[in-house]
Amino acid sequence: MPDPSTFTELVRERTEALADADVHIELCHRGAGVAARHMTYAEMDRRARRIASVLQDRGAAGAPALLLYSSTADFLAAYVGCLYAGVVAVPAPLPGGGPRGGRSDRVTSVLRDTGARLVLTESANAPDVSRWLADSLLDGVACLATDLPGLGDPDAWRPVRTRPDDLAFLQYTSGSVSDPRGVMVSHRNLMANQHLLQQVLGTTAEDRFGGWLPHFHDMGFIAHLLHPVWLGGHSVQMSPVSFVKRPLRWLQAIDAYGVTVGGGPNFCYDLCTERITDEEIAGLDLSRWRLALNGAEPVRPATLDAFARRFAPAGLRAEALYPCYGLAEATLLVSAGAPGSPYTTTTADPAALEHGRLAPAPAAADGRALAGCGPATGYDLRIVDPEDRGELPPGTVGEIWLRGDSVAQGYWRRPTETEETFRATLDDGETGFLRTGDLGVIEDGHLYVTGRLKELIILNGRNLYPQDVEHAVRGIAPALNPGVGAAFSVDAGGREQLVLVQEIRDTSPDRTEESADRRALVRRIQETVGVEFNVPLANVLLVPAGTVRRTTSGKIQRALMRALFLEGALRARHEVLDPAVEDLVRFRGDLAADLGEDLLSPEPAGGGGGRW
Repeated sequence: MPDPSTFTELVRERTEALADADVHIELCHRGAGVAARHMTYAEMDRRARRIASVLQDRGAAGAPALLLYSSTADFLAAYVGCLYAGVVAVPAPLPGGGPRGGRSDRVTSVLRDTGARLVLTESANAPDVSRWLADSLLDGVACLATDLPGLGDPDAWRPVRTRPDDLAFLQYTSGSVSDPRGVMVSHRNLMANQHLLQQVLGTTAEDRFGGWLPHFHDMGFIAHLLHPVWLGGHSVQMSPVSFVKRPLRWLQAIDAYGVTVGGGPNFCYDLCTERITDEEIAGLDLSRWRLALNGAEPVRPATLDAFARRFAPAGLRAEALYPCYGLAEATLLVSAGAPGSPYTTTTADPAALEHGRLAPAPAAADGRALAGCGPATGYDLRIVDPEDRGELPPGTVGEIWLRGDSVAQGYWRRPTETEETFRATLDDGETGFLRTGDLGVIEDGHLYVTGRLKELIILNGRNLYPQDVEHAVRGIAPALNPGVGAAFSVDAGGREQLVLVQEIRDTSPDRTEESADRRALVRRIQETVGVEFNVPLANVLLVPAGTVRRTTSGKIQRALMRALFLEGALRARHEVLDPAVEDLVRFRGDLAADLGEDLLSPEPAGGGGGRW
């Protein structure tokens, strides 16, 4: 039998060969207890055929449908049901409350962008989803609970012919709330990236994948849920809320289920390092965890080193820490190192980086540590000057451009932006490249990701990376919420000015005796940034916990924070602003209020934002 050419064919083959084997284990935490829900390949297939039969009766083939689930098992069955019916699945978070720009606004924008007339969910969430649809004035959109007893008939399902260039799903990136972009991932793209994952990570059906990343996040969906299916293995998953409430649960699951592959961005490793006690570490065995994936933007060697040291007593090997680079526009994985080998690092001269060159720091203490993400296997990768579009030599920082079978088809219903981002042309006429919007440099064949093109801060002709500014103030005082700040620049008074929005831990905004402490804290922050980068920081906002917007995987949404700052939408416990910036914020905030429109939403970063 020939190899399957679509993920639909692959699922059917796996079901036939592995009917009674587990495909997914969902962990549900209640207080101190945990319940494990097992789903076999046969059960997934049976549930998927039931769902597909209903979708076929509704004539939904070829149309998009939103998948809004809290349960990973229910989500996986619904996704396969969409594959079986030829429906274009759109994974998305459940709508919920929260401040302006929260999940409900985002999911409403996604639904409107897709033009979907059908939302799939589970019965427990169907009433809330129906209310959200009504409140959003989204007429003509049906809500279908796919776990209702008696729904559909698995024997009534009619197999559909799926071709490699048909869409396997739409992956919405974590760009702006008002202007979401759906990346069109075909079966050909998905199959190519699954092959690449196996080739680069060295995965087999014996590997166990375990994590907490949301199933609507590209790494959580493609690596943690779909790759085990592609291999013929199974995954173990808990909710992001369970992890954040008690990070120990993730490592306990890795221990209990023999997880070998799993990970997330920097913040999840920092959370484990900070919150898990010595006594709890003594009860863990992490010796079977061979790949602790880190796909942050960019990966911080200090985070990986601290995690490795902290959990070495539990049997974690330092070589397990595994930096990766990927993005939704390339389906998922782009580059990673050799499994089982220590990841590569370099200590770069910050002054050289500011001028677009990678050079060794004169002293390690004065350098910026960068983690290597290995070679870009399966891609034609170029480092390009984003302005003149000329290819740059090794050792020079530029925009990462890609060509390869994993590069997606473009943005849903956005032909102009698709042409600009997915069909880019070099100055010599060579064409067909994806512009990632990420900055990086090649050294000794390894890719080092340095930041995002549109987040780069340019002050007095110098290039500053916002994550470096944010990291510099981390830990300077117990009152700060470490690692939760957003640095960006604004044009005010005829010049670019640096702004830092930093969360603080206290929850007592009316205690006047704290005002002196906050003034002193702002001065420490300004002095630290001034000494570290030799730039003035005239604009600092100390904000309560939960103010700084992050993606579902914990990455700072700097463009959104900049927009909210300019609108005057941030409520600070204490702030210091340059007069020109203060005038700018007041003017733009008044303008938006007078017009009754959200005029200040950020432009999505070129190439989207679905980074690992």
